[in-house]
Amino acid sequence: MERVAILGGTFDPVHWGHLVIAETALSQLGLEMVIWVPAHRPPHKHGRCYEHRRLMVEIAIAQNSAFVLEAGTTKHTDPDYAISTLAELQNTYPNRQWFWIIGLDAFQTLPRWYCRERLVPACDWLVAPRPLPITTPSTRNSITTSTQQEIGTQAIWLCQQVAGQLASQAIPIRWQLLQTPPIGISSSLIRHYCRQGRSIRYLVPDGVRAYITKHNLYLGE
Repeated sequence: MERVAILGGTFDPVHWGHLVIAETALSQLGLEMVIWVPAHRPPHKHGRCYEHRRLMVEIAIAQNSAFVLEAGTTKHTDPDYAISTLAELQNTYPNRQWFWIIGLDAFQTLPRWYCRERLVPACDWLVAPRPLPITTPSTRNSITTSTQQEIGTQAIWLCQQVAGQLASQAIPIRWQLLQTPPIGISSSLIRHYCRQGRSIRYLVPDGVRAYITKHNLYLGE
């Protein structure tokens, strides 16, 4: 049975950290593909124009044939819920084994997700640990291999806590930690740099950077 993963998010904007996580999952699990799902209306986040975010993802993943952009283009009026996304994709891609790529912070909220009793057992959960922050010359030497190991150990402990919370709700879960390199890039950091007029080169793919510049995104927020 072919293995397919879902990577959902606001992607405001998509950046190299997202791409590294997706590629790690692809190789670590031997996946057929990763389906990228930009949220129309995230349940708990503000996201700017869906079309801008979707087009930036399309640009970012264009060179990887194993990365697929979710086909839905219909404007949603209700918040996006993961259970609906999974059901739609299961109809489009039947007879697959499903995985869900998720950051550790979002994974910790899983015991409160809508319809979690149906969603959680339907997928294997691939958890990306929190990245190390971008370093400066004064802090670079302090980030050691042992520091990275401590981050991994803490991530495993936190995931076990989530599994315990779900078990108390009689919800079984299959999860594993992604072995991602520590890249401290976030969408909020990129938006902050844009507001300050700072360069975002090497934080996002060149095509995404050109799109942001062309459309004057994230200025004056």
